[in-house]
Amino acid sequence: MLKRNYMTLILLTVTVTMCAGIANAARRSITVDLLGTYASGLYNQGASEIVAFDRQSNRIFTVNGATSRIDVLSLADPSAPTLLFSIDIAPFGRQANSVDVHHGIVAAAVEANVKTNDGRVVFFDTNGNYLNDVPAGALPDMLTFTPNGKKVMVANEAEPSDDYLIDPEGSVTIVDLSHGVARATSTNVGFTAFNGRTLHPSVRIFGPGATVAQDLEPEYIAVSRDSQTAWVTLQENNAIAVIDIKRRKVTRIVGLGFKDHRITDNGIDASDRDSALNAGINIRNWPVYGMYQPDAIATIEYRNRTFLVTANEGDAREYTGTPGYVEEARVSSLSLDSAVFPDAADLKNNTNLGRLNVSRASGDPDNDGDYDALYAFGARSFSIRREDGTLVYDSGDFLEQLTSALYPLNFNASNTNNTKDDRSDNKGPEPEGVTVGKVCGRTYAFVGLERISGIVIIDVTNPYQPEFVQYLNNRNFLAATNTAEALDLGVEGLHFISEQESPTGNPLLVTANEISGTTSVFEITRAED
Repeated sequence: MLKRNYMTLILLTVTVTMCAGIANAARRSITVDLLGTYASGLYNQGASEIVAFDRQSNRIFTVNGATSRIDVLSLADPSAPTLLFSIDIAPFGRQANSVDVHHGIVAAAVEANVKTNDGRVVFFDTNGNYLNDVPAGALPDMLTFTPNGKKVMVANEAEPSDDYLIDPEGSVTIVDLSHGVARATSTNVGFTAFNGRTLHPSVRIFGPGATVAQDLEPEYIAVSRDSQTAWVTLQENNAIAVIDIKRRKVTRIVGLGFKDHRITDNGIDASDRDSALNAGINIRNWPVYGMYQPDAIATIEYRNRTFLVTANEGDAREYTGTPGYVEEARVSSLSLDSAVFPDAADLKNNTNLGRLNVSRASGDPDNDGDYDALYAFGARSFSIRREDGTLVYDSGDFLEQLTSALYPLNFNASNTNNTKDDRSDNKGPEPEGVTVGKVCGRTYAFVGLERISGIVIIDVTNPYQPEFVQYLNNRNFLAATNTAEALDLGVEGLHFISEQESPTGNPLLVTANEISGTTSVFEITRAED
């Protein structure tokens, strides 16, 4: 792993020069500013989760989990996105979990009314007219068109039932559109070939009685520019699957390793009960490993090679039925091996590591009842990896350092409260979404922070040396989180609109904010130095 260049923490309007090195090009900078917001008026109901855009109709499509619909917004005036109509998903299943659009065709991933049953991929035109539907796997969670538009890739998360008595196999559905939507066919690509095989030790297979195929839970998909390869995050498993799309085959399962929070610049604030220390901001090194567990993933190109950008959110399994299964435990509740943790009593203090949520499924390899290592959920960072999974960059503790500097009174607040330090014991700012886009020949990543909210913008033109550009947070910490005045809460999905597709002539960024139920449009502008 390359040591990162520490990104300067300045203020919200920090910009980075761009277009440098291009012959006869003026040096420019970019800024990202809010244009407009559509508010559903539904708080904490998942009323805006995933967004897609259609350039032909100039419409935004956003998943509304509260109403089991896809809301269709007009972007004719980006400063005032307005609701045109909604597409009812109820005839096809419980709700849509994802939506994407390509050349006027809308695809929705719809979970079954019983989530452990197989779902559907449903196609509409941009006016909401039904075109066709095909089978998917259990709990289709995310879908995306391949760049050439000939396939739709669907991540079927296949979560178990709440009592953990039914655990369907995770899979990826490939929908073939080569002969048009009306003649679409689907194929499920599974993981049974990996049952009984030895995987990288950082790949977590731990569900009660589960095979590898049952335990793997596909979350999010990114596709190569040539539409030949897909990379699928397996969040709970701390891994990425690589799929050969033409052969309809999983070729590799890549373990992502663990992040060592003992190393300089890899600190975390591990407690929500340390207000007496540094005014509640206590980012430091601890004897803890972070499981990367990425949610969203995107691809970028550098020197004709593909790199993967991941938002390392983290996730624990929590199924409270009978018998069920709950993975999460606080360090204070665990017995620590005294040979490894000679200061165990001090570490288990609530102002230290006692409140930190870790996995009870990892860290006791000899099964003697005490823990030899502690594994926290997520890495509180974004990462860049080569296409084979090799880590070339991780942002370390930058996201917590950034948000603590800019919002010291609301550091690590959640998306449902303004309480300082509330999420320090559990994944911190929780980077969840990521999208990428090009502006003036340079490549930018936009990382959404689910808990404190906001978007971190990074120049990733050189994936080995990312540069911080700007942090935006369209949130009002002075307002109660269950009011419209709180603005955007809980960034879930992000979508980049290029200047060629944008109605303003400038690139746009659209965010879906799950808790506030808002969909916001930001404009990316270029200014002469």
